Amino acid sequence: MITLKNFKTIALLEGISYLLLLGIGSPLKHFTGNDIVVRLLGMPHGLLFVTYILMAFLLKEKQNWNLSAFGIILVCSIIPFGTFYVDKKYLT
Repeated sequence: MITLKNFKTIALLEGISYLLLLGIGSPLKHFTGNDIVVRLLGMPHGLLFVTYILMAFLLKEKQNWNLSAFGIILVCSIIPFGTFYVDKKYLT
């Protein structure tokens, strides 16, 4: 069963993994040629991203998110720090 608490956890982990990829993985890969962080975090981040999107769709009706709120929740998954905003604005 998908709960809001589970979604909050996935949102937090997805946000952290995204920031690690953007803030550490990408610079290391492009400036030093070392892609170890990207290789280690890429797949887990991808799985967290897909899980976040699927859970958002499954929770939409249960949480009574209107189309605008739902769109923001989805778009925030691709914006750095976006999932943290979603947590504060829509998941409390």
